[in-house]
Amino acid sequence: MVKNMFKEEEYERWMREAKRTLSSAYSDLEHAYYEWASFKAQQAAELAVKAILRGIGLAPIGHSITKLLRELNTLGIDVPKEILYYAMELDRNYIAPRYPDAYSEGAPFEYYSEEIAKELISYVEKIIKFVEGLKNELGKTQGIR
Repeated sequence: MVKNMFKEEEYERWMREAKRTLSSAYSDLEHAYYEWASFKAQQAAELAVKAILRGIGLAPIGHSITKLLRELNTLGIDVPKEILYYAMELDRNYIAPRYPDAYSEGAPFEYYSEEIAKELISYVEKIIKFVEGLKNELGKTQGIR
């Protein structure tokens, strides 16, 4: 069950960083650094999900957005299947964009396109919207904005 006192400042601290990272992903997209835009999309979603978990009072560990969202499920919070799907797609971009040996040949940037980066950015936007909606729902029951 969710703890009674939502930690607003902690949530905001993590969410601000999530949104700043998303902004950086857009900058990389604009300059055709598609692999970095994709990685930063994963990072932004991870930070956003950690924001709600920290707001609830947990100290999440790990980088898998999917695993972090499943922590919400264990608290009795419903995470829609499409949000889990977006998380799984983003999780695939935690390692591959950063390491030249992630693929059998070629560099990571050769495996990323504008379309891929845009799609992943759209996923993080949906995850952030989900997290913000969840925070608002928690606020209704705990008297926060």
